[in-house]
Amino acid sequence: MKKALLIIAAAVAGLLAPGVAHAETPPGCASAQQIGSTAYVQMGGQTAASVKQFAGCGKNWGYVFVWADWAAKYDLFHVTTAVTTDDGTNHGKVIGRIDQREVWSKATATIASCTRALGVVSLGEDGWSAYSSRRC
Repeated sequence: MKKALLIIAAAVAGLLAPGVAHAETPPGCASAQQIGSTAYVQMGGQTAASVKQFAGCGKNWGYVFVWADWAAKYDLFHVTTAVTTDDGTNHGKVIGRIDQREVWSKATATIASCTRALGVVSLGEDGWSAYSSRRC
């Protein structure tokens, strides 16, 4: 009985722990994979969100995921993501709904270009951003 309770407690703790992994799949391309390294949007020394770039099905996507502990402290934030090419153009830009924690860019036809994913977290007039690593 004690062992069963420990297993249940461990399972519940795993569900509640911050940073628990979740599935990341761009809309319309289940085979897409992350490319490059993850970036982190920092706000006042606190990590607000992760920024990643995905490639697959001949397209690229930007992806931003706002961390639960940060979102619990702030209301009325907006998240923006896009795929940025070396000329500074943002492709597939999407601005999420108020307090939306997970935002994908639109699929972009930038697979043959050098790209980075852009992630922006905004509170009112203030915004903080980060780029994933550049991939060619």
